[in-house]
Amino acid sequence: MARKSNITRISAEEAAKLPNETDWARADLVTGAALEASIAADPDEAGLEFDWANATVEMPQPKAVLNMRVDQQVLDYFRATGRGYQTRINAVLASYVKRMAGG
Repeated sequence: MARKSNITRISAEEAAKLPNETDWARADLVTGAALEASIAADPDEAGLEFDWANATVEMPQPKAVLNMRVDQQVLDYFRATGRGYQTRINAVLASYVKRMAGG
């Protein structure tokens, strides 16, 4: 199955030759207050507050290697979703476990 992609791959050397279109002078003019106001005006960020004092670092648990049998239509469905389908299968199973465990 051929994948469609809009991604163009270039080398690090080619990337270094690309023009830098960032307006750093304009970015330097943005004050902290203006940045906070911009974030507050964003409906996706409005009211979102982080309590960094209680933040923890959690390392992901290593994955277990598993060879299992599933119905062909289940495998076909997930494979048709493209790259990362095994991760999506894991997410579905993890969601089921969480729900069944009362979480």
